[in-house]
Amino acid sequence: MTNIVHIKHEVEKTVLSKSQKTFNNLIKKIDAQKKILVDWENSKSKISQRVHGEYQPLVDSFNQTRAEMLHLLDRAHGDSFFKKNDKAKLKALISDLAFDLIQQGMNELKEIYNRYNDTDFDAEAEEIDANVTSAMKSMMEDMFGMEFDDADFSSSEQMREALQQRINAQRESALHQASKRTSRKKTAKQLENEAREKEEAQNASKSIQEVFRKLVAVLHPDREPDEIERERKTKLMQRVNEAYSKKDLLQLFALQLEIEQIDQTKLNTIAEDKLKHFNKILQEQLNELMQEINDMEYPFRTMLNAPSHIKLTPDDVLKSLSYNVRELKKSIKDIEREMKALQNPVHLKAMLKTLRF
Repeated sequence: MTNIVHIKHEVEKTVLSKSQKTFNNLIKKIDAQKKILVDWENSKSKISQRVHGEYQPLVDSFNQTRAEMLHLLDRAHGDSFFKKNDKAKLKALISDLAFDLIQQGMNELKEIYNRYNDTDFDAEAEEIDANVTSAMKSMMEDMFGMEFDDADFSSSEQMREALQQRINAQRESALHQASKRTSRKKTAKQLENEAREKEEAQNASKSIQEVFRKLVAVLHPDREPDEIERERKTKLMQRVNEAYSKKDLLQLFALQLEIEQIDQTKLNTIAEDKLKHFNKILQEQLNELMQEINDMEYPFRTMLNAPSHIKLTPDDVLKSLSYNVRELKKSIKDIEREMKALQNPVHLKAMLKTLRF
């Protein structure tokens, strides 16, 4: 069982310092985020199999069944049995259904849509997209105070990329302006702040290097004469190198506890200045984990149309897929049953009479 890294209350010291509390809180948050990430990684394959093995084939079958209904309505429109009012309703049904199916990728139905609307679907779509893009750009410009004149807003992914590019550009511009300002003579306060920030970054780097070096000194397999022990240390060193390459301070601490290189007493007595450096590293690690999870969730949020402030878990995705699979199967059966009835012109005419546009 993996030891949980944290600073404990001592009998003689019942109150932890601010840095110690921060350390413990960061450890808890990182541990929680790692579990979430592992959950997504373990579930990705299962979700993918469900999507491609069951859900997507049903979506295709659902759309194909609706396309058959479209052709049935198209044939009925040319039947003299149906009068002017009936045909007007058929035209509306055909136009709406054809438009929706083309949006699902069934481009072969554009001919039917164009015939009933005296237009060209592609030209119409370009005009609609241009209007939507213009509106979205205007909204994004108002919201973020940025220019998006040449940005591609053809999909949510492109919008996200365009926004990130503008943020990066603004950041670079700010850095450039800051660089220009720093070319002037700096005040003593500015120089002091810069020196402190540089020193903190160097100390944080030195702190994680120090933990790494201590582990290497004990675990380096080349210094181990016993073959079995050398194999064990080789595996441990692989974990050490992986953790160090990711600046995973929490995992390095866990490895120190695992090989009994440190104990709880040493954790409890980490010097305040060193603890602050550790906290800086842990905060960066937490931020990276949260971004990694966000990137992992994004395609599923898009698929389920789930807003970013709503918690989303792999179980949520699987439950949603199960629900959609059931609904698709039911819808396909309903359409097939309805088509069988509507092949009779009398039944179709009766159905049209119930419609109000």
